[in-house]
Amino acid sequence: MHPRRELLAQRALGVTQSAVRDVFDIAMDPNLVSLAGGNPWLADLPLEELSRIAADLVAQHGTESLQYGPGQGLEEMRQAAAAVMAADGIPDADPELVVITPGSQAAIDTACRTFANPGDVVVVEDPTFVGALTTFNTWELDPVATPTDEQGLVPSELDATLTALAAEGRRVAFLYTIPSFANPSGALLPEERREEVAAVCKRHGVLIVEDNPYGQIAFDGDPLTPIAAKHRDNVVYLGTMSKIFSPGVRIGWALVPSALKREFYLGAESAFIHASTYSQMLSTAFVTQLDWQGHVRAVTGLYKERAEALASAVREHWDPAVDVITPRGGFFLWATLPQGVNTLELMHRGIEAGAVFVPGAAFTPVDGIHSTLRLAYPFVESEKLVEGARRLAPVVNEAVAANRSR
Repeated sequence: MHPRRELLAQRALGVTQSAVRDVFDIAMDPNLVSLAGGNPWLADLPLEELSRIAADLVAQHGTESLQYGPGQGLEEMRQAAAAVMAADGIPDADPELVVITPGSQAAIDTACRTFANPGDVVVVEDPTFVGALTTFNTWELDPVATPTDEQGLVPSELDATLTALAAEGRRVAFLYTIPSFANPSGALLPEERREEVAAVCKRHGVLIVEDNPYGQIAFDGDPLTPIAAKHRDNVVYLGTMSKIFSPGVRIGWALVPSALKREFYLGAESAFIHASTYSQMLSTAFVTQLDWQGHVRAVTGLYKERAEALASAVREHWDPAVDVITPRGGFFLWATLPQGVNTLELMHRGIEAGAVFVPGAAFTPVDGIHSTLRLAYPFVESEKLVEGARRLAPVVNEAVAANRSR
């Protein structure tokens, strides 16, 4: 055993770095085209106005903005979060039931801390968000995948999954889902399926943790109503400033059922005391003093152009056997290669060819060879996206041809 390894807890020994973080440093190489990281485009933020607001926070409100704050979050920030949720499709979110967190990743962690015991099951979409899988792993939970299609969760399959788990006597802590433009697949769960998923979970007595970072990045300008809008008593709804403003401020939130709010809030407070007061005040100002919805509309139009450019380039340069669905919103394009092609191996060849993507194996708890990959487009200009697809084309096409000849 390595010296001092005996000091580590079992949960620490089981934690692994995600494939997204593995390629992050590599992706910073200016000679590579990075299609890996889901970074928002920040260059079009109203930086001059934000600079003035940021300076005023210290100059005029320094003793407040740099001080401790309430564990649940500043009242003004909770009201701002409610305003954002109104644009999501939840017009009556109660700020008293909102808990502000250092990004929605911290809210996922708090959900595990509050609702799950070691060994419990968390049911997840397949594929699902790698950051959530890492958190489940840290808390010694068992993520069980339920099948999806191009539209996301399949209610009948979810019902079968929960029925099987109940027959095995397993405790399901919650269902974790990203219904709108899911990370990594980009799937958009239709309105009728949202109601069916809510009904299935209610029938099985399973809580839903609904993560919605991308809901407003809808290319048709019409976000679908979250599950939480009609099922508040059985949904913990997660939101964030990361995609509509800035990931660097590290501000997210949870809208929690009233019966669970006290325990969730105390669990959050025990982990991080409170989210940054300064970041909360800056985020509040972004929502209350600036045209934040105009900014979201502008960057959504930009993301749409980039998504279309990337999808067109993939279709033009990659083997037709690669299945690609043009994104309808969000940050990601999900590609499915013929069964048997190992995209984890292709990632390394892609780096040698000058472009970086994230292999599908990062986004599933299911072991084995995975023939899927995620391409991200928000942070890269269209010309570079096309160049990235071109650089990857020989790598992908060679692998598909070799698989075909087996």
